[in-house]
Amino acid sequence: MSAHDLDLRTALIQTCRAMTAGGLSFGTSGNASVRLDSSRMLITPTGMAYESLQPDDIVEVSLSGHVRGRRRPSSEWRFHRDILAARTEINAVVHSHSPFATALACRGEGIPAFHYMVAVAGGPDIRCAPYATFGTEELSEHAVRALADRRACLLANHGQIALGTDLPAALKLAGEVETLAAQYWRACQGGTPILLDDAEMIRVAEKFRGYGDQSAPLDEGLVSDPD
Repeated sequence: MSAHDLDLRTALIQTCRAMTAGGLSFGTSGNASVRLDSSRMLITPTGMAYESLQPDDIVEVSLSGHVRGRRRPSSEWRFHRDILAARTEINAVVHSHSPFATALACRGEGIPAFHYMVAVAGGPDIRCAPYATFGTEELSEHAVRALADRRACLLANHGQIALGTDLPAALKLAGEVETLAAQYWRACQGGTPILLDDAEMIRVAEKFRGYGDQSAPLDEGLVSDPD
């Protein structure tokens, strides 16, 4: 096992334990994967508690479906593989059954543009993929379609998927999706929330492209004084 491989396995375990600590997953629910190289991914094993995982419990799966390791991969290996194959800019996939996202998904609802932060997932809404039995090719196809031009989606009667350029980014987005789902659920208790229009969501999505970039130019109206 190379140092790079070991580092990714360790990061995958830490991500899954953070999912539990953050209330995104419970017991053995949910799963996560990370791209190992252009033809392989690492994924959590099926049915094992995250706190018990060791690096050699993580399973290597090639994008052609060959498995290497002492454990069986997550039952959702198909959509992890297919997402990574379809989205070369994505290197990590986090899947959870977080409470509010799952509650919306059980109603077959996505998250509309009720708040500008919805654009953090890449578009004016977060779609809900149609239901299919877990672990099936049909579910994988639904997920890949729902994630077109997006970095997150809900899965009907199931949970959520969040993508990232690395594991911290995917985990952070999964937390944001759950926060948005909770806010939207609560906003609906008082009636139908006011939605932002597509033009505003496009502006917000564009602003997010440079969000957090310390090398970006200052906003209009700000002037940098010399040290």
